Amino acid sequence: MKCHSLPDLPAADCGNPFQRMGYDIERFVGYVNEGLLCCICRDVLEDPLQAPCEHAFCALCIQGWLVHHPNCPEDRQELDTATLRPLYRYMRNDLNRLQIHCSNRERGCEMVCSLESVDRHERECEYSRISCSNSGCPVQVERRHLEGHLALCEHRSRECPNGCGYAILSAEDLQHNCIAELRTELELLRSEMICRVEEMKHEMESRLDSQRRHMVQKESLLQNEIEELKSQVSRMMSDVHSLMAAERQHRQDLVQADLEKRELMELLKNLQKESRISSADGSKKPTSGRPLTRLESLKRKPREVTVI
Repeated sequence: MKCHSLPDLPAADCGNPFQRMGYDIERFVGYVNEGLLCCICRDVLEDPLQAPCEHAFCALCIQGWLVHHPNCPEDRQELDTATLRPLYRYMRNDLNRLQIHCSNRERGCEMVCSLESVDRHERECEYSRISCSNSGCPVQVERRHLEGHLALCEHRSRECPNGCGYAILSAEDLQHNCIAELRTELELLRSEMICRVEEMKHEMESRLDSQRRHMVQKESLLQNEIEELKSQVSRMMSDVHSLMAAERQHRQDLVQADLEKRELMELLKNLQKESRISSADGSKKPTSGRPLTRLESLKRKPREVTVI
């Protein structure tokens, strides 16, 4: 892309209709490619934009131009802000790599850095002029001299030499009444303390109400759990009593069964004994009916067994 000289324009067109932008080409070290110059201000591109016809401009330069001219200032092709695009990447990279002197060079700064980082450097440069931080002071000083200026600045705040803590900003403030200032400060502190106490009181009351509601809910839940546990314990005790009664009955049945077993064993022994005697004598004596009668009575006796 090649930029030609800007066509003759009326004085108004070259002056106030748009704000001039761009980096002064004299600040750069070495050769600067023609394609990296704004076609309007002829300085190195700052915040560059590119037209569809590939001519490049500083953002403020072309925006100011388009306020009065709906075309490219280089080839007169139709142009508006909607068709402007960022600079091609390779051109932006070339632009960012250019080496430039700090704008505070005339004040003594010898820094040379890339165009990409020059703004960051100038924001921190010790030779940059900044305004005094004291309220009402119109002086601008270099950053490296700011501390010395603040120590002597007429607008600096100083405390009253009598120790009341009043900030003296002017000669008239030297005539202030220390007692009145202390009373005022005391009233301010008292008001602030009262406000803080009220805030803490409301906050504590709110917390207590919240805790109280929580405790009431917790108590209700615990009471319900206690009632449920009581009901469960009552049912368990009833089951235990039933089981104990069944156990006692079962033991009684076992004792009774044991007695009956012993009686049966005695009857069987007697029967066997009589049978052996009868076999030895070879007689046909009728056997006694007493053991059989007792056996029959035991068979006919109802028995109950409780199962747990």
